Amino acid sequence: MDLSGLTRPVGRLVATAQNGLEVLRYGGLETGAVPSPFQIIQSVPMYRLRRYFPPDSRPEAKKPGPPVLMVHPMMMSADMWDVTREEGAVGILHRAGIDPWVIDFGSPDKIEGGMDRNLADHVVALSEAIDTVKEVTGRDVHLAGYSQGGMFAYQSAAYRRSKDLASIIAFGSPVDTLAALPMNMPASIAPAAADFMADHVFSRMDIPGWLARTGFQMLDPIKTAQSRIDFLRQLHDREALLPREQQRRFLQSEGWIAWSGPAIAELLKQFIAHNRMMSGGFSIHGDLVTLSDIECPVLAVVGEVDDIGQPASVRGIKRAAPKADVYEFLIRAGHFGLVVGSKASTQTWPAVAQWVKWIDGTGDMPDGVTPMPLQPEEPNETGVSLSSRLVHGTNAATEMVFTLARSATGALVAANKSARAIVVETYRTLPRLARLGQINDHTRISLGRIMSEQARDLPNGEALLFDGRVHTYEAVDRRINNVVRGLIEVGVRQGAHVGVLMETRPSALVAIAALSRLGAVAVLMPPDADLVTAARLGAVSDIIADPSNLDAARKLNMRVLVLGGGEVRDLDLPEHADVIDMEKIDPDVVDLPGWYRPNPGLARDLAFIGFTSIAGTFVARQITNHRWALSALGTASAANLGRGDTVYCLTPLHHQSGLLVALGGAVVGGSRIALSRGLRPDRFLQEIRQYGVTVVSYTWAMLRDVIDDPSFSLTGSHPVRLFIGSGMPTGLWQRVVEVFEPARIVEFFATSDGQAVLANVAGAKIGSKGRPLPGSGEIALAAYDAEDDLILEDERGFVRRADTNEVGVLLAHPRGPVDPTASVKRGVFAPADTWVSSEYLFRRDEDGDYWLVDNRSTVIHTPRGVVYAATVNDAVSRLGAVDLAVTYGVDADGEHLAVTALALRPGGTIPSADLSEALADLAVGNPPDIVHVVPEMTFSASCRPLISPLRDAGIPKPSRNAWYLDRDTNRYKRLTVAVRTEIAGG
Repeated sequence: MDLSGLTRPVGRLVATAQNGLEVLRYGGLETGAVPSPFQIIQSVPMYRLRRYFPPDSRPEAKKPGPPVLMVHPMMMSADMWDVTREEGAVGILHRAGIDPWVIDFGSPDKIEGGMDRNLADHVVALSEAIDTVKEVTGRDVHLAGYSQGGMFAYQSAAYRRSKDLASIIAFGSPVDTLAALPMNMPASIAPAAADFMADHVFSRMDIPGWLARTGFQMLDPIKTAQSRIDFLRQLHDREALLPREQQRRFLQSEGWIAWSGPAIAELLKQFIAHNRMMSGGFSIHGDLVTLSDIECPVLAVVGEVDDIGQPASVRGIKRAAPKADVYEFLIRAGHFGLVVGSKASTQTWPAVAQWVKWIDGTGDMPDGVTPMPLQPEEPNETGVSLSSRLVHGTNAATEMVFTLARSATGALVAANKSARAIVVETYRTLPRLARLGQINDHTRISLGRIMSEQARDLPNGEALLFDGRVHTYEAVDRRINNVVRGLIEVGVRQGAHVGVLMETRPSALVAIAALSRLGAVAVLMPPDADLVTAARLGAVSDIIADPSNLDAARKLNMRVLVLGGGEVRDLDLPEHADVIDMEKIDPDVVDLPGWYRPNPGLARDLAFIGFTSIAGTFVARQITNHRWALSALGTASAANLGRGDTVYCLTPLHHQSGLLVALGGAVVGGSRIALSRGLRPDRFLQEIRQYGVTVVSYTWAMLRDVIDDPSFSLTGSHPVRLFIGSGMPTGLWQRVVEVFEPARIVEFFATSDGQAVLANVAGAKIGSKGRPLPGSGEIALAAYDAEDDLILEDERGFVRRADTNEVGVLLAHPRGPVDPTASVKRGVFAPADTWVSSEYLFRRDEDGDYWLVDNRSTVIHTPRGVVYAATVNDAVSRLGAVDLAVTYGVDADGEHLAVTALALRPGGTIPSADLSEALADLAVGNPPDIVHVVPEMTFSASCRPLISPLRDAGIPKPSRNAWYLDRDTNRYKRLTVAVRTEIAGG
């Protein structure tokens, strides 16, 4: 009788029971595998440095090949590189003649202080390990990292500016984390969720190893379930299971380690919420780092169906590191399959070995490695779709289905993208507008108060960037409080007017904020101005100066308080008896008086005094807390500033734009404020990447010094999304938009008292001042007769509102205190109403956008009619050859003529026909009488072209670059000696 049909099932059942019992007792099947040999080269609390297959020390032994240092992610054991000796990374590389090294961060829950580690600790440790490998081998190091280990590799390479690195090899390592998130999570939701988790969850908890394993498996539940089913189905066949048993045990239990809460929080905050791998400006122990400093070659191994390190995210390295030669190796594998498993052993590691040899100059470029294409900044797909994972995991669908599914997903995302953007913008903007609308004379609001609020809500938030270092809100707030104590110690009281004579630096910001917190008035003194006049106009009693301005401050015959460390100085000499070194005051021993209450400022209170020049006259401008808050909240709303932004303050803090727009907007928005030592093209590019600048502030023609400099070259991507400021010439505006695409410009116009604020938020109409900023005061245009300089009235005797495209005087309905010097008008549009005249002339187009025409006092009256300077300047600045344009009046032979001076771009020329066409159809007013090209223009400290030197020169001399308006033909012709003589009256 044949019993084989009976014995086979019984034998299978017995084998299954035996193997299953072994798995239950020991966690897996005994494979007899032994790990690859390694030597511990360095052992410190943070890591151990392994060298696999250490070389024989005998002279005749073969010398090791180029070193590869491999980096594991925080939640995965360093043993991942040697899961199986024959198919593991270290074994394959060793057989290919490569010298494999591994950094082992250990299991942090088993190391004293391990659960307090943050990301920066890992990056610095990896940098130290690179130094050791370089020292031992004498060769540059190839740095290879998997997943987050690859992120460490990028960050460490940037931190050390590629020193001693031969190349970087990253396996499924996200760079542009918001380009494609796991499970198609919307990018608009991720930042807020990541911020919340970082601040409120992982600041209080860690992730144990079992939870890390569970989370990893949940990212691909189909494959996880399938692998377990396959294991159970083959449990009777020991020989079939043994080849993959080491890998199974690693993924199921042995390969996972704990993850410290601070490290997770920092990962979420810096690289998901703020995406600073792409934008730059991430902090490594206080130093600001950017991937744009990577210059060594990069190989990114991309998993076609990797749902964790998604292709769109991994390929972000191409834009993030524009100086590096970036290549990619694409294989059809999931996340873990990139480095462990059959495809890794037959495709990934042989390609890596060949890459190392190619970089080392001993081999050819590996097959399948290609230069990485530059993908759009906003990829069309949102990541690896669910359909793709189904195709990969079950092979049950066709490539056509995969493509159609992805296309459908892309269409759905595109349809909802704008809606999500509106939701996010509304979420940020409405609370600010609401707060702005609630401000009245008695509201307590000030710079000092807002700084206190941010320090309370975001103590570890990054507040201030300067000289490559980052300072938190808590640290800045503590420094402000210390300076307040110092001011109290030397007798400064609430309401005192204290001059601030300092360069743009952290101590200047602190001094201004400390005076605000004390309730004193900060008089912002420009170092290049008439300081005696400024002190008199500002009613200054004391001056806070930094060491570089000490000599200038001592000439003012008043007490000088020196603030700012870092300089070698001796202020105890007799000749410095009128000088107090604030840094020598110990704030801890200062007793606060009973009258002191922090941040007492009301909206109506005077907070700052700034200075400006009007027609050559030095004028003081009073700035109340309400005025500051209006600009700060308005800027934060118009620019949609948030915690992920870094605002680059190019303007000095003594300039109203620096104080009100850059500093104010950043503080209110919870954004980082980056201070610059000055505008230089090389420093500008280096700092916008190092700091991860997303918003750049400017005034007038300031950015001209950057983009028109011969040394300026913007290669690769940049993090800037907005430029915010006022007064940018239209031609420069167009060039900035073209150079920094897709960034746009938000141009503001605000009266000195802040009663009227306009903003071109959309940036679509170059040159327009936009529309009234939501939350600001009501404005109106009063119809105006420029010929007779009269505001026009209607038949009832009230002021007539200007029609569309009619010139009108900009009026503002006052909110808060009115500047005593303002032109106040009553009974304007209704009985007893009150309006403040800005004295600026505007027109409003069909869409409701406002265009600056001129100032009422500078309208040029010619025999042909009025000429509006701003309108003419805008028109000629649109000519591609024109750099800048200014229009002014000149007296000649009893007539007043309008003259436009042009500065041309290098190599630029202007045909008279182009000039005639540009000025033929002005929106309002008449064209100028004379147009001429000047070799250069002079500028104010705020980069505003100065008119007085040009006006003082009188009528331009005849030249091939000077034209006059032929009144008969209304065309421009070359200005000759005869014509000039006729114009000038002989």
